[in-house]
Amino acid sequence: MSFRFRRVHRLLKTDDFSSVFSLRQVRSNPFFQVYVRPNDLGHARVGLVVGKKTAKRANRRNYIKRSVREWFRLHQHELGSNDYVVRARLSFVRNNRHEAVEALASLFAKLLRCRAPSSS
Repeated sequence: MSFRFRRVHRLLKTDDFSSVFSLRQVRSNPFFQVYVRPNDLGHARVGLVVGKKTAKRANRRNYIKRSVREWFRLHQHELGSNDYVVRARLSFVRNNRHEAVEALASLFAKLLRCRAPSSS
């Protein structure tokens, strides 16, 4: 099992982001909004949106993106074949990073529970 975060695991094109946003399956909390859409690739992909309203300084925005990418890299095998767009809503720094990452993990857990096939 590889824990690499290669280019194929990223949403890069505007059309990819738009297709995830248009499906509108979303979960949110104070830190993040996570949009999801199934894909046919056999692996998960992630796109990140961190606006200037969330964090004015580029180094803060980059820190948020690095933190989300690292969480995704470690958990990508559990996420199935879906495209995810993570939109940061609240800035965080090293002091409260753990709280933000736990919030992100709980959002992904909610999405996976909702998308899991029901056993009947």
